[in-house]
Amino acid sequence: MTRTIVESATKTVIIGFDQPFCVIGERINPTGRKKLARELEAGDFSTVEADALAQVAAGATMLDINAGVVYNSNPNPNETEPPLMQKVIQMVQELVDIPLVIDSSVPAALEAGLQVCKGRPLLNSVTGEEDKLELILPLAKKYNVPVVAISNDDTGISEDPDVRFAVAKKIVERAADFGIPAHDIVVDPLVMPIGAMRTAGLQVFELVRRLRNELGVNTICGASNISFGLPNRNGINAAFLPMAIASGMTSAIMNPMHKLEMDAVRAANFLTNNDPHGGVWIKANRDPAAEGTRERGGRRRRRG
Repeated sequence: MTRTIVESATKTVIIGFDQPFCVIGERINPTGRKKLARELEAGDFSTVEADALAQVAAGATMLDINAGVVYNSNPNPNETEPPLMQKVIQMVQELVDIPLVIDSSVPAALEAGLQVCKGRPLLNSVTGEEDKLELILPLAKKYNVPVVAISNDDTGISEDPDVRFAVAKKIVERAADFGIPAHDIVVDPLVMPIGAMRTAGLQVFELVRRLRNELGVNTICGASNISFGLPNRNGINAAFLPMAIASGMTSAIMNPMHKLEMDAVRAANFLTNNDPHGGVWIKANRDPAAEGTRERGGRRRRRG
């Protein structure tokens, strides 16, 4: 059974087909968040602190860390992003103790993060482009960490799921050349927006099944991509996640602050026997008022 091991200083999380779905909190990322980007550029980490604590409290299994700020004073990410990545990771590690995902398109920022990250983080990411394979896979091997493989290459993102599968297979095979086993490759099959491509959901479900059955790899996605541009995005995401889980998807970068989506994940874990006896589901949905009544009055009296 495929198992991808990720660790913080003291905690281990297993991504696998027989494990609870891995919820990776997405909010520590300045992309599309102008206020957070301005704060990070000014050296203000108050939102990072709040988001780290809130996501863990909401049930995140891991936290994604992205420090891709475009500085007005120095727009060169090779100079600005690596030290900022280290600062954010160090701050988050002081606040919470769950495994991290180091997320950057800048190889120097990935390595800077690896240098200060405790445990065994997930590296995000490598694509099928040859220059990226030659830069990122040696990093994963050097630091002995698993890596996200995104199913696009020099030709871009294909709308053909067979092409995306072929790219994923190529990355898994190239990783093996570097001595990286398939269980340390977590494939992102790329979720297309359902509003732009009506078969996007069906495509990703089939891709996930193929990746599991033919390559034996774990999978990940940006869950909210499926609902991009549509109303009631949380409703679509909450329907998408259990369907993806049933197809074999084992993790997602998502917003754990959305209760509807987290309820969908917990229910899916219960229904796929990855929440034995429903303990997590029951705890998350227990009535606080009823619980308080039992604590104050002991056993409830039967009504006569």
